[in-house]
Amino acid sequence: MAVESAGLSPVEAFALVGVIGVGAQWLAWRIQMPAIVLMLLAGLIVGPVTGVFIPSRDIGDLVGPMISVAVAVILFEGGLTLNFHALQDAAKGVRRLVIIGAPLGWLTSALAVHYGAGLGWGASAVFGGIMIVTGPTVIAPLLRQARLSRRPAALLQWEAIVNDPVGALAAVLAFAAVQVLATNSDASDAAVHFFSGIFFATLTGLLAGRGIAYAFRRGLVPEYMKIPVLFVVLLGAFALTDRLMHESGLLAVTVMGLVIANAQLPSYEELRRFKEHATILLVSGVFILLAAGLKMEALLALDLRAVLFVLLVVLVARPFTVMVALLGTDLPMKERVLVAFTGPRGVVLMAVAGLFGERLVGLGIADGAAIGPLAFALVASTVVINGFGLTPLASLLGLRAAEVPGVLLVGGTRLTAGLGAALQKAEIPVLITDMNLGRLRLARAEGLPVFYGDILSEAAESQVEFIGFSTIFAATDNDSYNTLVATDLAPEFGRDKVWQLPRDKSESQRHSLPVTLGGRRLGDGRTYHELEALLIQGWTVRTTKLTEEYGFEDWRNDRPESVLLCEIPAKGDLRLVAPESKTVPAAGSKLIAISPPKADAA
Repeated sequence: MAVESAGLSPVEAFALVGVIGVGAQWLAWRIQMPAIVLMLLAGLIVGPVTGVFIPSRDIGDLVGPMISVAVAVILFEGGLTLNFHALQDAAKGVRRLVIIGAPLGWLTSALAVHYGAGLGWGASAVFGGIMIVTGPTVIAPLLRQARLSRRPAALLQWEAIVNDPVGALAAVLAFAAVQVLATNSDASDAAVHFFSGIFFATLTGLLAGRGIAYAFRRGLVPEYMKIPVLFVVLLGAFALTDRLMHESGLLAVTVMGLVIANAQLPSYEELRRFKEHATILLVSGVFILLAAGLKMEALLALDLRAVLFVLLVVLVARPFTVMVALLGTDLPMKERVLVAFTGPRGVVLMAVAGLFGERLVGLGIADGAAIGPLAFALVASTVVINGFGLTPLASLLGLRAAEVPGVLLVGGTRLTAGLGAALQKAEIPVLITDMNLGRLRLARAEGLPVFYGDILSEAAESQVEFIGFSTIFAATDNDSYNTLVATDLAPEFGRDKVWQLPRDKSESQRHSLPVTLGGRRLGDGRTYHELEALLIQGWTVRTTKLTEEYGFEDWRNDRPESVLLCEIPAKGDLRLVAPESKTVPAAGSKLIAISPPKADAA
């Protein structure tokens, strides 16, 4: 039972939500666990278990509007990730999952609610509509963790984001029907209201997105005001459409994000990355608020029928829906199986379910009170199942981009060819890229996979499976390009995973690049031209395995001139070595270094 508490002030409540939410995400990253699991546990502990934080008591009536606005921003950010160029061969599957899968999922989910949880048909129809959504806030981190191949990852990501507003609108339609039956109101008026709301929301999202794109492209908005203007337009579009019809604002902001994502704006990457940062904060806060707002008595009321309901959704409704929707496509069966058994639910389901549960209770339908706890049970169960099961399932089906995190080498040179060959021999995936086909000759002679083109181009986005690589090393003969690549890709890979060769030393400050740009420096401080000269003289990239008898000090004494590039620990991921590194490799590690001919002979 919850302990009675005097409550927190609103400022203390906001601070607690931020600390717990972001702290749970950081801890999940450290221990390699799904973040949503820790956030749900943290919300339950501070909320219904201990009573330290009760949103309705400590924040008051603002909880509902805060969650609504947060969900709108989350869905808008999701729409910003939906670039049509990324669809390619997954387009047909996505259309099927939306056009056929959404209504079929509504039906099968409603049946699971009715026969599994025992709710009436009215509440089942409303909750079944909400269950169409598959949680974009949960799918994105799961995809990063599992490193899926491009096509199944695109299917899951697009389905999650596009079906979120569809699910909310399905719940609106079902609730309107229940309301008509419960109050004997005019069905034709309800239908006109519903379809006019959808049309107005779509039109508003389209106009808002095109207006932002036009203003940004023509320079009508200065750089420092782009994010504020974007937020204001987003909130305005959401509030305007939501006033006409509840939950239609989610459709408007998703359409708005989709339009901006495909407008080819020069500042698109900055907008998307800022929204990603905002979304991390909002997802953390919303999950804590929703979990803390659950009532202990409602959670204790969950019984074996709730377990049956979850099993029906996970093992019957979701697989049946996906398999039927994807009939007739050219997707391999293993990809269909992966998508069929991957359906985590997240923020939108819990938020919208709680809202409609209260509305059903207001209509006199008592079953509405059970929707919130059932939604929590479904979210918690699917997150745990998919969070811990997606990676093994993808590995079993052979649908991971790489079982071992790979290294992306930018620049076709002697150095990258030698390093790539050594890494590939150590069973670490590599890809060498260059804009000059002739420079890839050495890599191709070593039998290494290559990409001919600019790694920052749209062609690379659609052809290179970035998710299979955890480290990037820019090693061309152009310091400025190395710095550009490292700076541009750092937000995607993480700044600790982006490396480049040390820059050529310039005597004039006017010719030197700022030290704040670029990635971490690799090696012992020697530049591209210095290393290239060594390789021309006969130095080679060699691999040495350390043992208990032959440790790092012995290796260094034997090869004092060697340039250590990276270490492959016996357990753990590849570690590139910076000039200032003081870490001593342990026994069992493999060292990859550029060594002189005499060391090779020895």
